Amino acid sequence: MQSTMTEVVEFLRQAARVPAVAAVRGRLIFALDATASRQPTWDRACQLQGEMFAAVAEPGGLAIQLVWYRGYGEFKAEPWLIDSAELQRRMTAVHCCGGLTQVGRVLQHALQETRRQRVNALALVGDCLEEPVDPLCHFAGELGLLGVPVFAFQEGNDLKATQGFQEIARLTHGAYCRFDAGSARQLRELLRAVAVYAAGGHQALATLGQQRELLCQLTRSK
Repeated sequence: MQSTMTEVVEFLRQAARVPAVAAVRGRLIFALDATASRQPTWDRACQLQGEMFAAVAEPGGLAIQLVWYRGYGEFKAEPWLIDSAELQRRMTAVHCCGGLTQVGRVLQHALQETRRQRVNALALVGDCLEEPVDPLCHFAGELGLLGVPVFAFQEGNDLKATQGFQEIARLTHGAYCRFDAGSARQLRELLRAVAVYAAGGHQALATLGQQRELLCQLTRSK
């Protein structure tokens, strides 16, 4: 089921309420579930990330850290990168394999990173949530206090994931949106907006055009 226009409007409404960030080189953690069910989405993400970088090529820029998990407790945080070709090389070197979700480790990692140096946003892409929700809410609350919004993108309709991702987004003052295999272009536009926000806040996001224009693009992609 593709995201409805109501869900997209709600995502943009939530994103508009996220506090502005300083107009300096932004830092965005891009966290992906690389378990077996995510292989099609991972392949799409390898293509989409180049356009995320293109969206923030203006002065101020963006550094992205790719974080992924898979298999039996395998968790990897790549170096902070500003080179889209290098990020793509690292992404395409990863192959998905079966395992449980590790969203808690993603949130804990984001906390550690932002305590060392400001992280402007966390984009989280996944389809399942196999962890107790209460500890995740605790970590999300801490991120909210530190001013790190989580933009959660859910593939599919897993109810526990929906409830958990929505609560994580709420506690961090971020936003949530659902997508599916037919929503690749829609996901690209929303990730692009998150990347631009992380690079320069609302002022930079305005360079994409008015929200009405973005909504028109999303409508055409359905």
